[in-house]
Amino acid sequence: MKKYVCILLAMVLVIGTSLLCCACNKNDNVIRLTEVTHSLFYTPQYVAMSLGYFEDEGLTVELSNGSGADNVMTALLTKEADMGLMGCEANVYVYLQGKKDYPKVVGQLTKRDGSFLLSREKDGFDYKNIKGKTVLMGRKGGMPAMILQYVLEKNGLVAGRDYTADYSIQFGALAPAFTGGTGDFVPLFEPTASQMELENKGYIVSSIGMDSGEIPYTCYTATDEFLKNNKEKTTAFLRAVWRGTEFALSHTPEEVAQAVALHFDGTPTELLVKSIANYQKCDVWTTTPVLNKDAYTRLLDVMENAGELQKRVDYDIITDNDCALEVEKSLQK
Repeated sequence: MKKYVCILLAMVLVIGTSLLCCACNKNDNVIRLTEVTHSLFYTPQYVAMSLGYFEDEGLTVELSNGSGADNVMTALLTKEADMGLMGCEANVYVYLQGKKDYPKVVGQLTKRDGSFLLSREKDGFDYKNIKGKTVLMGRKGGMPAMILQYVLEKNGLVAGRDYTADYSIQFGALAPAFTGGTGDFVPLFEPTASQMELENKGYIVSSIGMDSGEIPYTCYTATDEFLKNNKEKTTAFLRAVWRGTEFALSHTPEEVAQAVALHFDGTPTELLVKSIANYQKCDVWTTTPVLNKDAYTRLLDVMENAGELQKRVDYDIITDNDCALEVEKSLQK
């Protein structure tokens, strides 16, 4: 009897260990991703989720909305997230704070600002029309505000001299403020920009991203600790995202809209299609996950121009391109 009990206990131990290993392996395949906001600007990521590209790589992505780069960075530093999707200016800020464990950029998703400038007037726009007007900028020091300032100055417009820059309204509240009668011009992302047009509450007059030039606007970021233990998983993640990018670039707006509709429940198909068409036209998504060096230099120029950069940070300091380069090689085959 004692012999059978021992055998039974051994079997229980083996089964329990196997179950535990399965659970661990399952957890090892999970990536907790926190995005800076939920937007069609990140369409390739949602395509990868909807079409099973992450599952093809053996991964499960747990997605959460950080509602701001500060919150995404906090989630990374406190290990509440494995990876963050945000602007790499956040990496620069954290590095300049002297943190030794600052996260690094592992892949770039968007290569220019995804916001559009809206006016109350439908036709005949020229940047000179902004003279004497009020422009809603968003939070001072935020990337949308800094790039808009950069574009306006490229067109000879200086805040306080040629126009009034309103920094009093958070970016997420710009649309309702504008429809409520505040300001003459406003920068908005999709699908909000197209929705304003469909409702005749504002009109897209320019692509801020096209006017600013290429900038690594949104990137995937992870800590050294995570990368050290999860190189293969990170590479698999980036590979899935860039399959999503290829789909977003090679299919019609209608086909892409169908692929991402699940992630924008309640958004009319017409609005999804119009928004995606605008992003395809403005060439916002990168064709390689490797952070573009020249675009990064322009980002530093934008931050410096806005008075928000105390010191320029070398490209190699805030990037870890090992996984992105591996994915890039596979894309070239």
